[in-house]
Amino acid sequence: MNFHIMTLFPDLVDTVLSESIIGRGREAGVISVKLYNIRDYANNKHNKVDDTPYGGGMGMLMAAPPVCDCHDAVCSGIPSDSKKYTVYMSPKGKILDHKTAVRLSEYDDLIILCGHYEGIDERAIEEVVDEQISIGDYVLTGGELPACILVDCVARLIPGVLADSACYEDESIASGLLEYPQYTRPYEYRGRKVPDILLSGHHENIAKWRREQALKVTEENRPDLLKNHTI
Repeated sequence: MNFHIMTLFPDLVDTVLSESIIGRGREAGVISVKLYNIRDYANNKHNKVDDTPYGGGMGMLMAAPPVCDCHDAVCSGIPSDSKKYTVYMSPKGKILDHKTAVRLSEYDDLIILCGHYEGIDERAIEEVVDEQISIGDYVLTGGELPACILVDCVARLIPGVLADSACYEDESIASGLLEYPQYTRPYEYRGRKVPDILLSGHHENIAKWRREQALKVTEENRPDLLKNHTI
């Protein structure tokens, strides 16, 4: 899968997405992350990409021409038969969840637009964006960190990025529940012991315990997840 990220800060994004599992996936060629500096498509001497909003208001707004021209350049490098999709990271969008990540993982080329300043001229959004996505009900200084989060949660669903599909199919949220408590050595730490059931070797009982714990943790922390979950 190919990720194309349109941003004013490509180095920031590249640094984050060059580490750990995503970085290894890039090195192995399982996924690719291509970065496009929107400022390179500014048609002026100072590479200015923003201007004051019509009607007044605080801050500056990213202009439509460099955004659209950058998007045109991205699309020109994608094969015509590719299944592509453009997402704009915006607090106006639908909150990102696992189902959305699964849906986006089915595309060949995912184009991600990062806003900055007070946002982007609405005409650019209407022209190039297929969907707006938010990572939460709060405001950040730009769309770069949300873009990295989107790439991370989508990329790990691509075969070959993780060692086994069970790594994402059975874990927290993906299963519909929060994850059960987990433990490793030592057996006792600061007076707290590993539950004996996990040392029993009885896989059926362990699975049952983990299921019960997952339900308990979900009920305590995210009861909203249980509304559509079959117990």
